[in-house]
Amino acid sequence: MGKLTVLALRAVLVALLAGSVFVQAVMVPLLAADLEGLNTDYAYLRTPLLVIIFLGVVTVQVILGCVWRLVTMVRRGTVFSHAAFRYVHIVIGALVTAALLVFALAVVLAPGDPVAPGIVLLICGASLAVLGVALVVLVLRMLLAQAVARDVEAAQMQAELDEVI
Repeated sequence: MGKLTVLALRAVLVALLAGSVFVQAVMVPLLAADLEGLNTDYAYLRTPLLVIIFLGVVTVQVILGCVWRLVTMVRRGTVFSHAAFRYVHIVIGALVTAALLVFALAVVLAPGDPVAPGIVLLICGASLAVLGVALVVLVLRMLLAQAVARDVEAAQMQAELDEVI
């Protein structure tokens, strides 16, 4: 991966992290203030909505941190090692957590009439999409495992060849 690509990706990661911190520090409190004036029939939604949004942002931040570490490993040429699996596993876990949070949002909004049933169905679809992304990362993890195994095998063959020569 070229230096320019790494620099561009890191700039995007920093912008996303800054945006997520802004959402946590500014937007969530503003949303909490807005929800104070919520109809009393739907006041039960306030706390679950805020918790789901806050935890959703945390999952995004965890993923951004892991991607940063993986990009660093790519730049150093150490991504094809067992250390990379730790970050990939965390990304998969965070994506599954995000999918569960999105589904929890649908469950919270389903009873009563706070939103139309079609919106709840769309939120369930979004949860399924996030889970699909987790499965794609799982497939990529399997590819990483194959690459690490091939790298280890190549290193062993090189060592045997060096002994022969």
